[in-house]
Amino acid sequence: MTEHNEQQEPTQSENHELLKNVQQQHQKMSIGQRVNRLLLILLGSILVSISLETFFVPNDIIDGGIVGVSLITSYLADLPLGLFLFIFNLPFLFLGYKQIGKTFAIFTLIGVSTMSLGTFFLHSIHFADEGLTKDPLLAAVFGGVVLGIGVGLVIRSGGSLDGTEIVAILFSKKLPFSVGEVVMFFNLFILGTAGFVFGWNEAMYSLIAYFIAFKMIDITIEGFDESKSVWIISDNYTEIGDALLQRLGRGVTYLNGEGGFSHDQKKVIFTVITRLEEAKLKSIVEELDPAAFLAVGSIHDVKGGRFKKRDIH
Repeated sequence: MTEHNEQQEPTQSENHELLKNVQQQHQKMSIGQRVNRLLLILLGSILVSISLETFFVPNDIIDGGIVGVSLITSYLADLPLGLFLFIFNLPFLFLGYKQIGKTFAIFTLIGVSTMSLGTFFLHSIHFADEGLTKDPLLAAVFGGVVLGIGVGLVIRSGGSLDGTEIVAILFSKKLPFSVGEVVMFFNLFILGTAGFVFGWNEAMYSLIAYFIAFKMIDITIEGFDESKSVWIISDNYTEIGDALLQRLGRGVTYLNGEGGFSHDQKKVIFTVITRLEEAKLKSIVEELDPAAFLAVGSIHDVKGGRFKKRDIH
C-alpha cells in the first residue's frame, strides 16, 4: 500500500541532523513541563501510599509486583511497609537508568521516595490501624481505584513505582515469553503466595484489587476518549470521504492500494476517530456502500497532523 506522494530516502547526513534535532528537543524540555511532571508524580505517589496504608494493609490485601512483595515482607517481619518499598525498588533504579535513561531514573527515584515516605508517615500516626473501611470488598474496590490512578499518573509523567516490568524486559530477552507474560507469571506467583500468608479469602480480594488497579492504570494513562484508526476500501471512496468530512467532521487521507490476489488498484480511506464516533462512521459507510471493506483498530496515542475535529454544519 503506497501513498500518493513518493518520498526519497533520507541521506546519512539528514539522519544525523534529525537525530541531533530530537536530542535538542529532549534537552529543551521547559521548566514548566518538568514542574508539571514532577507535581503529577508527587500526587500519584501520595495516592498510592494512601491506598496501601488505608485500604490494603488494614485488610491484608496486596497488589502485584514489588509492592506486593513489600506488603508480604512487611507483614512477616512486622516492620514498616515504606522501608521495604524503598529497599526493594533500589536495584531497579539502576536497571531503569541503564535500560531507559537518566530522566526516567530520576523521576522513579522521586516517586518511590515519596511513596515510601507517605506510607512511613501514615504508619507513624497509626491512621492505617483501622483504615477507612473494614469491609475487604470495599477496600479491594476503592483501594484498587486509588492505587490505579496513582500509578497511572506516575507512568504518564515518565516515572515508575514498580520495577517488575524492567525485570520482565530483561527476562524476555532470554526466555521465549513476552514482557506481559513474564509480568503475569510473576504477579500470579505473588498473589498465590498471599493465599498462604494471609488466607485464601484475602488472596481473592487481592486479585479483585489487582484487576481494578490494572484497568484504572490504563484509563489514567490513555483517558476515556480513546482514539480509533479506520481503514475503508470502497469504489465509492469519494462519496464516503466527503461524508466523513461533512457529517463527522473528520479529515481523511486517500492511499493507493493493490489487491494481493486480483492486483486491482483500489483507493483506501484512512481516518482517525474517537470511539464515540465509531457507530456513526459505520452507519455512514453502510449507507453509501454496504459492500465496503471496513477495519477499525484501537490507537493508544495520536500526535501531530490535523486530528482536531472540524465543526459540522
